[in-house]
Amino acid sequence: MNMRDILKDKGRDVTTIEAESGIIVAAQKMADRKIGALLVEDNGKLGGIITERDIVIAVAKTECEFKFLRVKDIMITSKNLIVSEPDDSEDQVMAVMIQKNIRHMPIVEGGELAGMVSIRDVVRAHVQKLRAQVRFLADFVG
Repeated sequence: MNMRDILKDKGRDVTTIEAESGIIVAAQKMADRKIGALLVEDNGKLGGIITERDIVIAVAKTECEFKFLRVKDIMITSKNLIVSEPDDSEDQVMAVMIQKNIRHMPIVEGGELAGMVSIRDVVRAHVQKLRAQVRFLADFVG
């Protein structure tokens, strides 16, 4: 199964936030939608990503008032963003996510955002593949 298949199942909708938005707005948006990451728009382009982990780290490290922090102050910028392509397999993406310790990965096709997957999406696809293999082997042996 590849990222295109996963996006077909889960949908291509992504939730975004502007780089100038406050961290509290970002946290509220994640909480309201029960998600762990937002893609950041900066002047209409993909500027990066902000995750719940980024917010927690900012709270732990910053000595300024939290309400004054902006998404752009703590986000992972597009130049440091790890992305995948629709034809990448769940094995490849899972390996990168584990190695880089990330839980969300934008999927980019031809320079354009195609969607985003979480480690949960990738593991779910991997488990489905393993279940199919087990059924096949059980039928073969049985």
